[in-house]
Amino acid sequence: MLKRLKHLSTVRIIALGFAVVILLGSLLLLLPFSVREGVELQYIDALYTSTSAVCVTGLIAVDAGDTFTYVGQAILAALIQIGGLGVTAVGAGVILAMGKRVNLKGRSLIREAMNLDSGKGLVLFIRSIFVTTLIFEVLGAAASYLVFSRDYSPLRALGISLFHSVAAFNNSGFDILGNNQSLIPYRHDVLLNLITCVLIFFGGIGFLVIREMWQKRLRWKRLSMHTKVVLSASAVLIAAGTVMIWLTEKVDWLAAFFHSVSARTAGFATYPLSEFSQAGLMTLIVLMFIGASPGSTGGGIKTSTFLVLLLGIKSAATNSSEKAFRYSLPKEAFRKAAVITLLALGVVLVSSWLMIVLEPQLRFIDALFEMVSAFGTVGLSTGITAGLSVPAKLLSIFVMYIGRLGPLTIASLWYFNHGERIHFPEGNIAIG
Repeated sequence: MLKRLKHLSTVRIIALGFAVVILLGSLLLLLPFSVREGVELQYIDALYTSTSAVCVTGLIAVDAGDTFTYVGQAILAALIQIGGLGVTAVGAGVILAMGKRVNLKGRSLIREAMNLDSGKGLVLFIRSIFVTTLIFEVLGAAASYLVFSRDYSPLRALGISLFHSVAAFNNSGFDILGNNQSLIPYRHDVLLNLITCVLIFFGGIGFLVIREMWQKRLRWKRLSMHTKVVLSASAVLIAAGTVMIWLTEKVDWLAAFFHSVSARTAGFATYPLSEFSQAGLMTLIVLMFIGASPGSTGGGIKTSTFLVLLLGIKSAATNSSEKAFRYSLPKEAFRKAAVITLLALGVVLVSSWLMIVLEPQLRFIDALFEMVSAFGTVGLSTGITAGLSVPAKLLSIFVMYIGRLGPLTIASLWYFNHGERIHFPEGNIAIG
């Protein structure tokens, strides 16, 4: 078995690692100490919940607060943490904690999983990931406790605060408040809304960006092109999303801002999305599809992909070079961005069609919203998740898995490089 693993490609090992954690998580959630007394949990719902947690999505077939015991909720939080950091990063962290060295295969896995350009300084990078995560989640839990302690006993408030901080920083929209209410009871609580948004934002911009911001003390001129792209694209998307949601829905500015941030792969809601207009849902769909940034805990096609795509289109339309922040874009950047976007669109459209075939009673906008949410590992829903049939839930599980790994990674699983032996002459084809 170990010999076979050594011969597997990096992306296949990562994909297999996520699948194994999902299956183990589903079995743990089924155990008696994980499920509340009197609650019957079907395996498909345990598998769905485990997939949603490991893929840091937040779509729920059963309510986490009403279904699982404190032990089950702790297991759920652990699955979210593993999924957010990445199976390979967690594995490397365990190896380092045991005082052992990460071998070349392990370094290759980490570099691939975290979208790093080189393997230089990987050990220090892994340590910085864990330290960064610990700092944000502890501070987030402490700040959240100030809110939850008003409504719950000290011990229960601490548990909810820790879970919420882990879920928010890892961009997973799970909550354990019960009654399928997400954060609706706290829609007017400015402190909790802002705390959650801060955790989501930093979890979604990526560990590389956080580290660079810290090292260079937020001096804009000293930041790399990647960091400038991520921060600029994130700010523009949040601002545009806030305005568009406020214009289309009967919500205040705080709620519009919160949903604009949350739609970028977090999945918390302070208003029932079933009451949103179709224009509002379309706004959220676009934000969910774009998602977070590379090397982060979030999904989607990523902010940098979206910006590179726009710059490439502008370059083709104006016959100018592709550049941003006084840097020229790499030659292959637009091609890769276009491939990722087309693959993502293919996944979303095909899965939405299948969802309607499996659940013909659904509105198209609800099916599309659900599949984009699953692909973007967001967790927002118009309320159809719990009522889906087993085949529809399996479809959603598969889409969440694709979304967490990325469509390009999934496509490369079937790629075998045997080398091209035949070369054909270049032909002409009309485009546009």
